[in-house]
Amino acid sequence: MIQGKKILYLTYDGLSDPLGQSQILTYLSGLSKLGHEITIVSSEKKGNDGLISTIKEDLRNKGIEWVNIPYTKSPLVLSTMYDVYKMQRACKKLCNKKKYDIVHCRSYITSLIGLMLKRKFGLKFIFDMRGFYADERIDGGMWNQSSILYRFIYRFFKNREARFLEMADYSICLTDDARREIHNWKSIPGQPLPIQVIPCCADTNLFNYSLFDPEEKKQLADELSIDKEDIIISYVGAVGTWYMLEEMLDFFVRLRIRYPASKFLFITHEDQRSISKHAAERGIPTENIIIRKVNHKEVPLLLSLAHLSLFFIKPVYSKRASSPAKQGEIMSMGIPIICNSNIGDIDQIIRDSNAGAIVRSFTDEDYDFVISQIPQLLKEPKEKIRNAAIEIFSLAKGIKKYNDVYKNL
Repeated sequence: MIQGKKILYLTYDGLSDPLGQSQILTYLSGLSKLGHEITIVSSEKKGNDGLISTIKEDLRNKGIEWVNIPYTKSPLVLSTMYDVYKMQRACKKLCNKKKYDIVHCRSYITSLIGLMLKRKFGLKFIFDMRGFYADERIDGGMWNQSSILYRFIYRFFKNREARFLEMADYSICLTDDARREIHNWKSIPGQPLPIQVIPCCADTNLFNYSLFDPEEKKQLADELSIDKEDIIISYVGAVGTWYMLEEMLDFFVRLRIRYPASKFLFITHEDQRSISKHAAERGIPTENIIIRKVNHKEVPLLLSLAHLSLFFIKPVYSKRASSPAKQGEIMSMGIPIICNSNIGDIDQIIRDSNAGAIVRSFTDEDYDFVISQIPQLLKEPKEKIRNAAIEIFSLAKGIKKYNDVYKNL
């Protein structure tokens, strides 16, 4: 058995956040089982005290050390700088006590610290970039370039991005499209850089349509006033910024023309009033919109009621590096996906696996064309779609890829 590595894992996303629970903890728990000695440093938001205690106990039982730094919300920019200072101080203290082999940094903020630790303590540095962080902030309207401050911040992180990629012993991105793009950045020395592609993986054991018996599903359908003849199209996750609520509702308007007995099931933590308001503006009856807020483990049962799942993502440059966690979860449930093109590897995966249909433009004509394919989509075997998800998005596959990177350093 190959001896495990001592890993210092840094994340500015909290373990008590939904993403921390569904992605970070599952990966690191699996890597710990493979023999790696893991210490996590994260930034945790106020109000999650009960959950933090539960996570701490769970990690202790798994032999994973956890140092959590309180997240500072404001003032903007200065609060992040202060959090970086606190995390850096905690990391130096840890490195003075223990000899780590690797500092594994999730995204750009923590990589500022990771690069320092590589220089000061001789650690191998993994730049787990996730998406194109600085470009996402521009495309999402979060860093307004009419502001001198945000122009400076954007240039700073674009320069750091190149430096992280150059200095990293290994980099990780979410899509093949992003890797191809990075390999075309000729200004960075050492091309082609060592990059592993690991998409956002799904817990295919949790998201499994065969776990739910018909009576359980019927009881939930009755609670939601879903009739046997209804066509249910679902949406999972946050709306706004990247996810195009209004266009998705426009699609649903066209769907109801062909399938009047259709209902749109939103599984989201978002404010229900915004969804209801936009639906009402389009003349969608309230009984055709179902909105439910549930914890992550309750999502699969709700999803099991859906015949189709829909998501539209803003098609901008930074989304070449995007891998929505929802894609693997939906496909694991054997549900065909309707989504738009030019987002990471999504359309390539759907084409290769026959797991859905692609909207080329946000027009009634394209919506109607995709809607005409629904009878065929509903005939696709659930098992076939699920098997494609297991091949591409399973946690086991993601953990193996991370383990391969660790072993190579």
